[in-house]
Amino acid sequence: MELDRIEKLLSKYFEGSTSLPEEAELKAFFLQDDIPAHLAEYRPMFTYFKKTKQERFTKVLPLQEEKKLNSKKWIPWLSVAASVLIMVGLFFGKGYYDQKQLEKEKAQYAYKETKKALDMLAENFSRGTEKVAYLNEFVEAKEKIYNKN
Repeated sequence: MELDRIEKLLSKYFEGSTSLPEEAELKAFFLQDDIPAHLAEYRPMFTYFKKTKQERFTKVLPLQEEKKLNSKKWIPWLSVAASVLIMVGLFFGKGYYDQKQLEKEKAQYAYKETKKALDMLAENFSRGTEKVAYLNEFVEAKEKIYNKN
């Protein structure tokens, strides 16, 4: 009966669904001297866990001193790096500014041309309405002449 329970606990253990008391029961079983032959292959795993719990690291590690950076050596290089960054920023910033100005000028030119075209169209429409007004007078005169008869 106990052997069946241990086998069931082992299958649950490998599925990862055992509780802590069940795992403790498995460890206690495999730490015994008399284990059935078909379960002996699992014994090293549980004894390994017991042995590794008892291991301690005893070597002495030599600690190295932290090297302090000499700030006097880095100051000239920092100023060179900062000036290079400023020059790169100015170079690319100027290009970006020029590109935006060109786009703005193109947009203003397109606006002026469109405005010219629309003004010309409005002028032609007003001329057309004048012609229609003359045509309207002609129609009225014609109706007066035909209505007199």
